[in-house]
Amino acid sequence: MLEKTGKFAWSLVAMVLVGGCATVNPQHDYERVGQRVAEATGQERVYQPEDDGLVDGLVAELMQDGISADEAAQISLLNNQTLQAVFMNVGMARADAIQAGLYTNPFLGVSALLPDGGGLPNIQSTVAQNIAELWQIPIRKRAAERSLDAAIVGLARTAAGLAADAKTAYYTAVGADERLRIAHENLEIAKSLLDMALARQKAGAGNELNVNLSRSIALDSEIRVERVRLAAADSRRDLAAILGLVVDADALVLNDSLPGEFPDAPAAETLVELAKQWRLDIQAAKQSVASAEANLEYQYALVWPVIQIGLSLERSERASQGGRDILADTARASIANGALTAPGIQPRSERRSADGQGFIIGPSLGITLPIFDQNQAQIAIAAYTLQQTNKTLDALDRAVTQEVRSVVDRAMTAWRLMRIYRDQSIPLAQVNLDLSREAYRAGRASFLSVLETQRFFLETRRGYVGALQSSATMIPELERTIGLPFDRFLAEVNNGTERNESVGEENGS
Repeated sequence: MLEKTGKFAWSLVAMVLVGGCATVNPQHDYERVGQRVAEATGQERVYQPEDDGLVDGLVAELMQDGISADEAAQISLLNNQTLQAVFMNVGMARADAIQAGLYTNPFLGVSALLPDGGGLPNIQSTVAQNIAELWQIPIRKRAAERSLDAAIVGLARTAAGLAADAKTAYYTAVGADERLRIAHENLEIAKSLLDMALARQKAGAGNELNVNLSRSIALDSEIRVERVRLAAADSRRDLAAILGLVVDADALVLNDSLPGEFPDAPAAETLVELAKQWRLDIQAAKQSVASAEANLEYQYALVWPVIQIGLSLERSERASQGGRDILADTARASIANGALTAPGIQPRSERRSADGQGFIIGPSLGITLPIFDQNQAQIAIAAYTLQQTNKTLDALDRAVTQEVRSVVDRAMTAWRLMRIYRDQSIPLAQVNLDLSREAYRAGRASFLSVLETQRFFLETRRGYVGALQSSATMIPELERTIGLPFDRFLAEVNNGTERNESVGEENGS
């Protein structure tokens, strides 16, 4: 009995030591987030909570000579405070995973029952531990680990989306700056037309109406400059907000211009397969399914929630025997013996018998019987949750197919429109404007024809900048939709094509 009791006591001590050594350190989880983000964005660094003091220096270094679109994405991953706040979700998920692996504290019960006539109390003591956790904890911990995995992938998805937003905001700001430059140039063109109308009026070949029309166009161009300037300033402020900066947005130096050349996008179906393989929201949905499966298994394990084994100890009460009358006991003993005789001494065995038994100790068992509550409700909730997560994953898988096709179509359209503007519309509008002005000066064309060709030229230039900006923003949009950096998914497609061609050649040979 003592040997078994000792083993149980040491088991309790070991469980206490294991529980006491548990600490919450999510550093490895943050590193996993960084790896996921690097795969999705191509950026080497992402915010780490323990590096809080280094962020300002890293951002200042990146901004020293102006920033590119990639550097804007990198700054957002380091300095965006909303993203930094989401990192705490991973820390909390790690804490839940640690908690899921801990045993509940052992139960200790002590009572002291006083006898009616006084004396020593009846002492009862029990220490017990829930052994059902021996098979519940591995399942519970697995569910918590899957939830942690989902939190890591979810955070990486948020970070990748932020990087894409930073690039989009960067190209939007660059496009707004380009629009402002075009607006100033258009204003100069409008003023030159006004000067031409004034010169012709002075020479007697023009009239007041032509001058007023030219002046109206110049005023309209001046108003447009102010509107475009405000839009450009707002675009820069939006970019600064995404980057987590408080500096004057007008002071930001944007080194990249809007790209003017784009490769042909791969076939949409090829990119659909890549997106299903790499997109972080799909991976997060799969982790949620795994977590729901583990939670359902755990709820089944809770049908027998508590099975406690332990030790019980009891010491019986000892009633008070009162004071002893020595003279009366001496008189009784002397009369019985016929001579003066000392009273007798009570043997220890008799005193123990009178006092009651000593300590008793033995094992105890306690079970919560699942008679009324068999955890049916929680099992049903877990089963419905599993069905829900599977349906969500299936819906996401289907939606991604259409989303990729849509983005590829929009990218190809944007790039085609940009090329039409660049290669055909802009040159044609410029030639027409030059010809009409030359004819107007020579008196071979009316002022209205010059006015119309100039209007078409200005609108064409504005349309070209818009098409150029849309083309540039399709790059981060494709990255967001596919789940890989632009150059990497192009490389993945090319490698897959080369592998297929190689297999075809081998089969042919």
